[in-house]
Amino acid sequence: MQLPFSKMHGIGNDFVVLDCRRHRFALDAAQIRALADRHTGVGFDQLLSVEPSRNPSCAFYYGIWNGDGSASGQCGNGVRCVAAWLHRAGALALGDNVLIESPSGPVTVRLLGANEVTVDMGEPLFEPARIPFVAEPAADRYGISVGDATLQVGVVSMGNPHAVVVVRDLADPALLRFGPLLSSHERFAQGANAGFVQQLDRSHLRLRVHERGAGWTQACGTGACAAMAVLHRRGDVADCVWVELPGGTLQIDWKGPGHPLWMTGPAAFAFEGEWTIPDGPA
Repeated sequence: MQLPFSKMHGIGNDFVVLDCRRHRFALDAAQIRALADRHTGVGFDQLLSVEPSRNPSCAFYYGIWNGDGSASGQCGNGVRCVAAWLHRAGALALGDNVLIESPSGPVTVRLLGANEVTVDMGEPLFEPARIPFVAEPAADRYGISVGDATLQVGVVSMGNPHAVVVVRDLADPALLRFGPLLSSHERFAQGANAGFVQQLDRSHLRLRVHERGAGWTQACGTGACAAMAVLHRRGDVADCVWVELPGGTLQIDWKGPGHPLWMTGPAAFAFEGEWTIPDGPA
């Protein structure tokens, strides 16, 4: 069976997008892993399915799956790609605010250009139980034992769980070890995206992210939101911050508690194709 797809990316965070508006999404975890394989499949960080909305207030629904076949609650670069994909499909006009449904709930998207999208990512959640993260009470920093080190970590949910660590040097080889260990740490019941952030000034950050279910990535939109939110809560950054990731830069705007956080950045089409769905386990 042939599966048509679009290959897209948001500043290097890459996706396969499936049109499931008329046909039910039917891939199992083994087939998702086979499609994600960068040697024998198509390759992606996340798979996105565009589907009819479950919520009558939303125009569409999008599902998110990691390369290991596990489901994800939110993806900042992914939602921008979904918006650009819908625009090219004739379902989203430039300048319109449109509510679309993610696995974590509705989000508002607005196309600033054919490939430039701003997204209302909602208000960051810091309560440990809502992340979920084992801690009592809530705090700006938590000491977490990772291997032979104790890291000072900020935790937040942007529709998915994040751990944020401020570092002096993003090239420190120790981060390669800390990232996977932090992503799978037992205090995060559902795992976490581990972000390591270097602050340049109050409006500029640099970031590397190890995503749960996907590993090190060129960019993580929710990770950029999480890093800004954690530092903003500590009073360390301004209301508008540029976050530089290996694949490019995102603009994050947040005025603080009681306000939604907005993420702005590009979405790009790479190519269209068809993939032959393999029989049996991959």
